[in-house]
Amino acid sequence: MLEGIHPLLTGELLRHLDEMGHSDAVVVADAHFPAAAVASRLVTLPGTTTPDVLAAIRTVVPLDDAPALDLMASADGAVLDVQRELMAAAGADEAATRFVDRFDYYDLARAAFVIVRTGETRKYGNALLRKGVVGHPSA
Repeated sequence: MLEGIHPLLTGELLRHLDEMGHSDAVVVADAHFPAAAVASRLVTLPGTTTPDVLAAIRTVVPLDDAPALDLMASADGAVLDVQRELMAAAGADEAATRFVDRFDYYDLARAAFVIVRTGETRKYGNALLRKGVVGHPSA
């Protein structure tokens, strides 16, 4: 066990986050997302929510330049409560967030460094976060 590390950040997840480079992406996916089908690296955290996992990741991963956060656009284009929670967890507002069509989002996820599948059951509870430069404050 380590001190100062968020308890949702497992050793496996920390290893992947550490291996990521500048602008590499981590997808925090809901339980509905086809994570196993699109992931090159997959970490599963059942019993968690996407906002909680995203907030934990943000304790060790800085944001890239905007747009550092991509969310899957809802079917009707409305911004849902879970998406507002994801923006808050990432420390990004709507202006710094890109909303991406579902199938385009899957393509972005295929290129992500790692996908974290959570137990989130709310629809459109997916976030793609790009890693900024560690040790340098965001502009």
